[in-house]
Amino acid sequence: MRRRRLAPLLAVSVTATLAPALVTSTATAAAAATPSTASSSAATGALNRYVKQKPQWKRCEASSPAEFECATIKVPLDYRVPGGKRIDLAISRIKSTSPDKRRGVLFSNPGGPGGQGLYMPLGMQERLPEAAQQKYDLIGFDPRGVGQSSPVSCNLEPEEENWLRPYKGETFDKDVAWARDVANKCKEKAGDTLPHITTRNTARDMDLLRAILGEKKISYVGYSYGTYLGAVYTQLFPGRADRFVLDSAVDPARAWRGMIQWWAEGAEPAFDRWTEWAAERSEKYGLGDTPKQVDRTFWDLVAQADEKPIEVEGQPTTGDDIRSGMRGAVFSPKYASEGVVELKRAAAGEPASANKIAAFTGSQGTGTAGAANAGEVPSDNMTASFWAVVCGDNSAAWSRDPESYRQDAIEDKGRYPLYGDFASSIKPCAFWDKSMEPATKVNNKVGSLVVQNEWDSQTPLPSGQALHADLKGSKMVTVHGGEGHGVYPNGNACTDGTVTDYLRTGKLPARDVTCQATADSNSEARKNQKRDVLPGSPLPQRAPDRF
Repeated sequence: MRRRRLAPLLAVSVTATLAPALVTSTATAAAAATPSTASSSAATGALNRYVKQKPQWKRCEASSPAEFECATIKVPLDYRVPGGKRIDLAISRIKSTSPDKRRGVLFSNPGGPGGQGLYMPLGMQERLPEAAQQKYDLIGFDPRGVGQSSPVSCNLEPEEENWLRPYKGETFDKDVAWARDVANKCKEKAGDTLPHITTRNTARDMDLLRAILGEKKISYVGYSYGTYLGAVYTQLFPGRADRFVLDSAVDPARAWRGMIQWWAEGAEPAFDRWTEWAAERSEKYGLGDTPKQVDRTFWDLVAQADEKPIEVEGQPTTGDDIRSGMRGAVFSPKYASEGVVELKRAAAGEPASANKIAAFTGSQGTGTAGAANAGEVPSDNMTASFWAVVCGDNSAAWSRDPESYRQDAIEDKGRYPLYGDFASSIKPCAFWDKSMEPATKVNNKVGSLVVQNEWDSQTPLPSGQALHADLKGSKMVTVHGGEGHGVYPNGNACTDGTVTDYLRTGKLPARDVTCQATADSNSEARKNQKRDVLPGSPLPQRAPDRF
């Protein structure tokens, strides 16, 4: 029987004088953490030299718009030793369309961890209202270790990048060996670099870039993982944060094992909602007249596929494939219903649409292809940088005992049958080195706007509510009935209007806002979830195994 779900860390910093009237608190965790590495004055001098860089802006590509400019700056690999090794940070900009109305700079991040953000200004230009574009220079960047910013690699083979693995007693030892091997390969290939590819250091890079650009503050739009990056920035540099939009939010207290487990916890109420939705439309879909019957239809398919994979156009689909795919599909009841209908047909030996069951077969893509200049980036860069952040931000969240993952996977498969074992089983972080800094506790009064769909498969609603509670100066926009990961902009006058007004005027709503989703806005969200990483796209492809 399927069980239903029951319902201060200090940022040590060195204040460095950067220009006559411009001071930054670019956190080095430096002299206080390791006083022998550099004196405060030496660290200050080294950071000042970074700030004096003058970006050599040039057209990003011959095919890109003339106003879209790129440059490369240098940042410290280790902010505790700013005079040590340097790495590249690839940056981009589109200047304000109205210099006399310009307020400052609008940074952005697409999510990940490991998502490339260099081309985000093109997408923002494409979709932001003119009133907002007049206010800001649009600034993009590939985070450290990602894309064009000194990309990292672990020399992983494609099969080693498959990391969300269902628990099975007979394969668990192999999964432990895989996790250990990935961690060891990362340490062997980039052990001197990966410990510094963290959210805190990326936030420091943002503040250094702010100073290089000559700005006192930054505004920011961050999606998914980008909400955590934005929140960490507000914690480290509260005086530097202007207007912050945090869309589809991460709960900072659950970075990162707990956030992966949210995928299982959040899927259960979405599954229950789907069974009710499909039962109400039994004449159309034929999946059952009651929620219980719809539930049984689904699990019967899983059991059949466990016994013998269901084939669609030569593509075998196992019961684990169905559970994994349904985790994301179920947040859109219509999409899930259409997929299960096709699976039923295939299970009965009838012709079925491979396109409609793509979520269950894995043929919808992994989210790593399509990036600009991909040939210059290691093929495993997104995965390598993902583990660097997910393991390195907060090693304390990850047990060092493999058997604890076995027990968690067994228990969570019982609590959250759809996905619990995928989320809780062993990951490479079990064998990662200890984090160089403690995790960031987010707890501040910086003004910001948290934006969240009610039905989000990657960062469920309680995650967004948790970030809102941590950011005590924030207001929250909740899209009731909203489906998909990534809200703004989606054509919904309520959500788009609220966010745009905030970016344009700096005035937060007087109270939290609830908007009603529309068919068009939900459709747009689903497009965001499938969109390729291409110039002109404000959001990356929403891979089911990334934030």
